Amino acid sequence: MAKHAPVRVVFLGGLGEIGRNCACIEVDGRIVVLDCGVMFPEPDMPGVDLVLPDFTYLRDNADRVDAIVLTHGHEDHTGGLAYLLRELEAPIYGSEISLGLARNRVDEAGLSSRCRTVPVADGERRSVGPCEVEFIPVTHSVPCGFALAFHTPHGVLLHSGDFKLDLDPVDGRRTDLARIGALSEDPGIALLLSDSTNAEEPGFTPSERTVGAALAGVFATRAGRRVVVACFASHIHRVQQVIDVAVSTGRRVATLGRSMAKNVDLASRLGLLTVPEGTLVDIEDVDDLPDGEVCVLSTGSQGEPMSALSLMATGDNKWFRIEEGDVVVISAHPIPGNEWSVGRVIDELHRRGAEVVHTGSEPVHVSGHARQGELRTLLSVARPRAFVPVHGEYRHLVHHAELARSMGVPADQVLLCEDGDAVRLDGSGIRRDGTVPAGYLYVDGTVGDIGHGVLRDRRILAEEGVVMVVATVDLQRQALTGSPQIFTKGWVHAPEAEDLLGDASAAVAEALANAMAEGAHDVEVLTRHARRALGRLVNERTRRRPMIVPVVMAV
Repeated sequence: MAKHAPVRVVFLGGLGEIGRNCACIEVDGRIVVLDCGVMFPEPDMPGVDLVLPDFTYLRDNADRVDAIVLTHGHEDHTGGLAYLLRELEAPIYGSEISLGLARNRVDEAGLSSRCRTVPVADGERRSVGPCEVEFIPVTHSVPCGFALAFHTPHGVLLHSGDFKLDLDPVDGRRTDLARIGALSEDPGIALLLSDSTNAEEPGFTPSERTVGAALAGVFATRAGRRVVVACFASHIHRVQQVIDVAVSTGRRVATLGRSMAKNVDLASRLGLLTVPEGTLVDIEDVDDLPDGEVCVLSTGSQGEPMSALSLMATGDNKWFRIEEGDVVVISAHPIPGNEWSVGRVIDELHRRGAEVVHTGSEPVHVSGHARQGELRTLLSVARPRAFVPVHGEYRHLVHHAELARSMGVPADQVLLCEDGDAVRLDGSGIRRDGTVPAGYLYVDGTVGDIGHGVLRDRRILAEEGVVMVVATVDLQRQALTGSPQIFTKGWVHAPEAEDLLGDASAAVAEALANAMAEGAHDVEVLTRHARRALGRLVNERTRRRPMIVPVVMAV
């Protein structure tokens, strides 16, 4: 029997942050990419639209990549595909809804020709690249999510995907613990990678159906008033419950936001969303309906600046204007880092006279991720020989690792990993296997990888401002042709600081004159002298450190 090389798992994102989920499963020298997501920018990333995994490792090993498999259709697991497909081509496996949601972004990027998708069904087992992959149903906040069982020469590697144990899901599709239990019996689960998002939270995550009951109460007690419900466009189960409650209370439903309209259409075509005939109306026709018959399904639950809900809050949405007495339900919890944006939107909605219902006042949202009770249940059923917590901030990973040890996984077989770490699995278990590049790849508009230097400059500009000096020198005469001109943004207000700006101009003029008197005749050298002189005066007089931009022109 041939001896197989160890299975290698390389984590490119998702370990230490919420988002950028991406990993490589390597079997016999071939690679299967597991998810490829984005992360929303943090407050210290000014101007950044998205954050991607570092694709250096995949770019360097593109010839070894056989396939991409998706656990589910959320942006933090699929949003990076449009960028990865620029680096390599490989078939993408996933449920129909996951592939449909992912394809929307790929099509927008003009990469449809490089996107070959392979839909798979619940419980299906496929030969994917170097190994057999089994697609096990799990319940999450988007339909048709999967746990993935990689059947490798060194045993089953099980990735939980994002999951919860909802015993009464909206679509009746439960997490298939029975199949996971069967795998734990034969052939056994060698390594479990499991969702850590709610590893700090005790107990069990409530069923999605509890939101439907809360929404029914909101609609029933606000009869005669227009209702706007904002939620994730991918949360088809939430959309279904909103539609059901709207229909039961005699309301028509209009979608607002491009992704909401697209996803409602996609889910309806796939049979994952049931919309009674005559329920949907165009947003342009809402004003013709009585207030008590209006329900608007909107995007923007995270307070995104140009989203439908944010534009409503500022009065800039051309399709729908918030009026006194309207009810706005924000049926989502802010993603970490988005709290300020969501709070700002809530404030502006109140200013327009709307009543805002959110998770702080009514149970109009539940998580799609398992809490400690469910994580323990999975560990008990799977009985893995080794464990690595994934998908979460560092503290989530720490708590999940502690849970695994408490459930009997040997301490030396529980590894706490971060982005860039690699582990290897063989007959003796798992151990660390080096690191790979795994930094942040920043996207600003259509530009990828704007770089740490650009971000640093943006932070300085935002916090300290900029001071520019423009000086013209006659190199033949070794003299200035006039006084240096000082321009500033965000440092001092020019009309109120004429003396300071005059002193800055004089300091630069003196420095340049002295440099030329000592024989300097190179523009680059003179530029350094100008920067040094201006920076010294700015620091001494204001104790600030704005960006200094010297421009020396020779005539």
